[in-house]
Parts: sequence; C-alpha cells; structure tokens
Amino acid sequence: MQKTENKKGADTIIEKMFQAGAHYGYSKTRRHPSVSKYIYATKNKGDIINLEMTSLLLDTATEFIKDLGVKNKTVLFVGTKPEAKVAVKDVAEMLNMPYVVERWIGGTLSNFTEIKKRIAELENYRKDSAEGKLDKYTKKERVVMAKKMEKLSRYYSGLIGLRKAPDAIFIVDAKSEHIAATEGRKSGVPVVALMNSDSNIKGIDYPIVANDSGIPSIKFFAVAIGNAYKEGQAAAQVK
Repeated sequence: MQKTENKKGADTIIEKMFQAGAHYGYSKTRRHPSVSKYIYATKNKGDIINLEMTSLLLDTATEFIKDLGVKNKTVLFVGTKPEAKVAVKDVAEMLNMPYVVERWIGGTLSNFTEIKKRIAELENYRKDSAEGKLDKYTKKERVVMAKKMEKLSRYYSGLIGLRKAPDAIFIVDAKSEHIAATEGRKSGVPVVALMNSDSNIKGIDYPIVANDSGIPSIKFFAVAIGNAYKEGQAAAQVK
C-alpha cells in the first residue's frame, strides 16, 4: 500500500513538472556529457529531459533542504537571470532568507568578512536615515551618501541580516551563476542547483536537471525547495 501511495505521489510530481515545462532541455549540440543519462529523448534537435530521473534528484535535494529547515539553518537563494528573479525573491522572502537577484558580487562566500562590512554599512545608513541622524550632514554630503547607498542597496539589500556565511545555497542556472557555484564549492558550502542540459552537474552537491529558463519551471522548483524548508521547520516544532 505504501509503495502504491509513493508511486502515485511521484506520478503527481512528474505531471506537475511536465505542466510547468520542466522537461524542455536545450538543443542536443549544447548538451553537456554529464547530463546524458538524464535525457529521455531528442525531438526536433532539442533534448527532452527524463522527468522520472529529475523527480529522484528533486527528492534528494528537498530532503537535504528539509533537514536544514529542521535545524533552522540559513539558505542563500541565487537567481539573477530575468526569468528567475521574481520566483527566487518571493521564496526567499517567504522563508525570511537572504537572496541575490542582481549581480553576484565576487567574494560573497569566499571573502564574506568584506561583504559583511558592506551589509553593515547599508544597515547603519538605513537605521540613521530612519532616526533622522543624517540631518547633521550638508545637502551635498547627503546626496553623495544616498547615491552610494543606492548602489549598495541594489546589490546587498537581499543580504541584510546575514551575519555569517550561509549553510547552503540554492542556485537557478549554475552555469550562468558559475562564480557563485564555484565559491560555494571552494568555501565548503553545499550547493543545490536547478540546471539544464547544457550544464556540467559534476561538482554540484545536489543538482536538479530540468528547464532552468522557463518561468513556470523555475517557480515550480523554487517553491518546492521553499516548501521543503517549511516542512522541516514544522517537523522541528512538533518534536
């Protein structure tokens, strides 16, 4: 009975992935050898991803994320391509987690001490602004400061509250975000990544091979990761 229920659950997930267009890979000529076993077929020169195998990868990734939720660990969400920004930000904010949806700043993980200084600078500016402590500066000085903070805000506002390097990162399109993925690997931070057929999945701790360009597909996987974390949090409260 349990096996039947598990199969039904897996079939439902696969159907939802299919509806989201998660099976669409890139052209066969762009396929990376490391994902060959995850390709179901090639149609009109385009790769079709095997969603049964994707569901297994997703299970592994969500179990890892669920465990992080149980332990109340920090997950940094990364997705700077236009198709990913909204889904990544929405899920991160739902979990009160840090995120990067603009340009990834080199050193965010490998040189977090310096990044933390910029986050603190932005936090202090916002605090002083709210408390009226900027009035002591001249108008010209305030304009210069505002311009500097506008730039800091663009790149670091999603990281406000981050006091130490994250315990894991979730990346949409690890090929596009290769600097973030590389920093994660070198810094010992586990990487969960949604990756299409053009990506090298070797070196990624928890790859999820699926469409990483379509908005519905990206949203599906981002929400799945977010829900897994919430499930972990809920399980911890029951204990």
